[in-house]
Amino acid sequence: MISPQAASANAVDPENRPAPGAAASLTILGIETSCDETAAAVVRLDADGTPHVLSDIIRSQVDEHAAFGGVVPEIAARAHISVLDTIVAAAMEEAAVSFDDIDAIAATAGPGLIGGVIVGLMTAKAAALAANKPLIAVNHLEGHALTARLTDDVAFPYLLLLVSGGHTQFLLVEGVGAYRRLGSTIDDAVGEAFDKTAKLLGLSYPGGPAVEAAAAKGDARRFPLPRPMLDRPGIDLSFAGLKTAVRTAAHRAAPLDTQAVSDLCASFQEAVSDVIGEKSRRALELFATAHPDVAPALVVAGGVAANSAIREKLDSVTRAAGARLVAPPHRLCTDNAAMIAWAGIERMRDAATRGETVDDQNVSPRPRWPLDANAAGLIGSGRKGAKA
Repeated sequence: MISPQAASANAVDPENRPAPGAAASLTILGIETSCDETAAAVVRLDADGTPHVLSDIIRSQVDEHAAFGGVVPEIAARAHISVLDTIVAAAMEEAAVSFDDIDAIAATAGPGLIGGVIVGLMTAKAAALAANKPLIAVNHLEGHALTARLTDDVAFPYLLLLVSGGHTQFLLVEGVGAYRRLGSTIDDAVGEAFDKTAKLLGLSYPGGPAVEAAAAKGDARRFPLPRPMLDRPGIDLSFAGLKTAVRTAAHRAAPLDTQAVSDLCASFQEAVSDVIGEKSRRALELFATAHPDVAPALVVAGGVAANSAIREKLDSVTRAAGARLVAPPHRLCTDNAAMIAWAGIERMRDAATRGETVDDQNVSPRPRWPLDANAAGLIGSGRKGAKA
């Protein structure tokens, strides 16, 4: 458990607290609970600019959701409640730090399953108040967007391809808080398409690894599947029709044996890779137009970035374009708290350059939170904000 008494020991008054960024280094505790991973991490940035992930604890809920073939929001929220304090304590212990040693607490404030987001953000707020530390409310997508600067020291600007269970977007990353959406899925995220395809074919959850494993034994030429939206200009994507095409092909080939399932998976995976590869090529052209004097870098993040076929396609596309492909380690591509802590460091450091501080105690949890607030909603919006 997080002890308020221990957290507040030797705490300083707000009036006497050093300005964030004024210290020789920055050490931040990060908390991530936006979906089905309960995570906490401690990340430190040395005075010379060298980052260190001091701890990175992730507790997956795959077993809790496997029977349902997907994440059940209520189960996820309850699981976060039951283990988050223990996960935070473990991260602090592994990093060998106390609340006196950290400069701030960063937590995901959205987007995500609102129950889980509430658990993480409220826990972080309570701990920050008790320890008299700043609270940094982080956009989960910003965590993904900035991870490559933690792992590979990528300079601004760069192109980001975010491919996960909930998001598929191309973003121009020009600085901390400066994100421009270039294109996005107009329906299913690519990770969602993988999960639904796996469920349709009777494969295990999570669907991404299951489809990739089956595809390795399959013939991608057996089932001709469409490449959605390649006949249209621009870099928006669509995967709902591809998922439907898989269902139609499965019905026509029924009853499916193991080889037919593998062939369908191979055909599906190749279609996804072709679409993402072509859209990435177009996105790199847009980047070159926006920043003609910058050596282009394509950063890929999100759980689907672990797919080897997609990585091979992106490697081919970037080499042809004379661009650099940056793919953080798989552990830091999927949901984790190290990226949230790092985003907190980036925001504190950015604010310090303007002589400002960051403290987001008044920020509310958000189920929807586009990185590019100026981009028009692609698939509708409501009182909760734009869906995508």
